[in-house]
Amino acid sequence: MYENILRHPGPTPIPKKVQLAMNRDIISHRSNEFVELYRETIELVKPVFGTKQDILLLPSGGTAALEAAAINTVSAGENVVVITVGAFGDYFVSICEKYGFHVHKLEKEWGQACTAKELREFLQPLQDIKAVFITYNETSTGIINPIAELAEVVREETDALCIVDGVSCIGGAPAEMDAWGIDILVTGSQKAMMLPPGLSLVSVSERAWKVIEENKTPSFYLNLLSYRSWAEKGMTPNTPTVTLINGLHEVCKLIEEEGGIEHTIARHELIKNMVRHAMNALNIELLTTDEHASPTITAIMAPKGIALGDFLSHLKQQYHLDFAGGLGHLQGKIFRFGHMGYCFPSDILQAISLMEAALQDFEYDFELGAGVRAAQEVFLSAQRKQL
Repeated sequence: MYENILRHPGPTPIPKKVQLAMNRDIISHRSNEFVELYRETIELVKPVFGTKQDILLLPSGGTAALEAAAINTVSAGENVVVITVGAFGDYFVSICEKYGFHVHKLEKEWGQACTAKELREFLQPLQDIKAVFITYNETSTGIINPIAELAEVVREETDALCIVDGVSCIGGAPAEMDAWGIDILVTGSQKAMMLPPGLSLVSVSERAWKVIEENKTPSFYLNLLSYRSWAEKGMTPNTPTVTLINGLHEVCKLIEEEGGIEHTIARHELIKNMVRHAMNALNIELLTTDEHASPTITAIMAPKGIALGDFLSHLKQQYHLDFAGGLGHLQGKIFRFGHMGYCFPSDILQAISLMEAALQDFEYDFELGAGVRAAQEVFLSAQRKQL
């Protein structure tokens, strides 16, 4: 049997060392062994967030962490701004509306990022904004918002909290939570963090804790004050995902082995460029501009003259290469090439080579090897710069 080559925006491949770490014997989440594991893991993951704040570990998917960020900071009837540039920005809108927040939606065309100028102009006429919710990396379109610039605008124009969804990029994109003035930063385990689904990570600024302490929205399972209280004891309030925390500890060790998070981020930037240059060489259009292209996922238009559904199905059945399709109104128009977490230049070259084989099967007009060669040139140029 052939192994499936998973090039999705999540879940993503898991390193063997991480799999072995998760296979360790289960320990009690109220034991001294767990306290040691928990505290050491939290310290190891702080550089990934760019923070000195503790990281809270929720036994949940990323959506629950987004909900926790919302309901712990805002009460019904209060004003919030949500920047939405795709399907997952709309998640924040849905969560906020569900809890009765008054939502001011700054909406951009899918495939475009929000600029600092646009956010500033949007915020200036508004009053009493409690929080601004921003998607850092939009999985549905492959764009990355200029989060440092947007966070700066939030601080300059409002007293609002800056709450950031980093689910699909933390671990693969720069994150300087403290330096940028982000108040809550959230990510999930199954994307650039190289783990299975089921664990979310949340970091909260001192300013945000003061707001949370005064907030009136009731919450039990997602109560961040409860998580903070238990974290002081090196535990979680509810039964944690012990196996995933073992895995997270190993992920942080792998990042250290690579040379630190800066090197991991540089690898993601390299493989992003390999993918984009390859698609350009194959005359396949990209949804986003280079300026705002995600380092963890590339949204690629359907090759001209090819039915996208048939192409993706053929890739998976014949070549065992598994890409993700488009979401919302982009379904059938784009596919999404995930290159985050446990993904290296060799994986990119493999995927592009198999893509070219499938393109030949569909009699697409291109020069065989052009995509692989373009990706190789990007890789070799980066290698030469390191010498």
